[in-house]
Parts: sequence; structure tokens; C-alpha cells
Amino acid sequence: MFKLRPSHPHDGARIIEIWRRAVDATHDFLSLADRQAIEAEVVGFLPAAPLLLAVDAMDTPVAFMLVMDGHMEALFVDPACRGNGVGRQLVTHALAEHRQLTTDVNAQNAQAVGFYQRLGFVETGRSALDGQGRPYPLIHLRYAGAIG
Repeated sequence: MFKLRPSHPHDGARIIEIWRRAVDATHDFLSLADRQAIEAEVVGFLPAAPLLLAVDAMDTPVAFMLVMDGHMEALFVDPACRGNGVGRQLVTHALAEHRQLTTDVNAQNAQAVGFYQRLGFVETGRSALDGQGRPYPLIHLRYAGAIG
């Protein structure tokens, strides 16, 4: 079990590192140009966003989540910590506050699609483009059952 806490300004560099490592491990479908453009947006936004962090015993962030108005905007786990239940722990926490939790996932990210399905999310729709109009289809999901 990891400790959960809000992010602080001094966490910014580690948050970006987690994002980069997670994207490297799961988003091989992104073009280099799009990856660079997305990273520029992320670097300008994430460190100041109201994130919930999962931290290890040394208070080092290993994962983060952003939920706004019942929609999980982001969930990223350092690949070194995958399989340890940290993603599930963050989602379970979000569900305690938002029973109608929704999220979007890149259709090409099979690992993430499977993760959310195992947690009880169901597809409610699809979009041909991502939120910035790039050609990366999204699957819209809604939590519909008990976390197994």
C-alpha cells in the first residue's frame, strides 16, 4: 500500500519523470512530433495541477492522478511500480469520492484499456480524435461495477 497525498510544487520534476517513463512504456503509437508537442503541453500544465500522488516510504512519488468533476483526466504510474496495485489504489480512492467516475483512454493503449476493464469500467463511446484533435482514437469509459 502506498501513501496518497496532494502534490506540492517541489514534486514537479518527479511528476514529469513519471509521465515520461509511463508514456515511453505504453504510448509507442505516438509519432515523435506529437509526443514532443504533448510533452510541451504536459510540462506547462502538470506540475501546477491539483494532482493526487501515490508515494513510497521515502515520500517519493511513484504515480499520480488528476480527477476533475468526476472525470479522471490522468493516471500515470512509473513503470518500475506497475503491478504493485498503485494504479488500483488511486482509482479506488477516486471512486470513494466519485461513484460516477469516467475517463478516456487511447484506443491504441491496450494495457490501459485492459486495466480499466478489469477494474469495472465499461465503454460508453468512442472518438476518432484525442482531446487536442490529434489522430489518436479515444475510448470513453464509465465505472460500472465493483473493483475485482
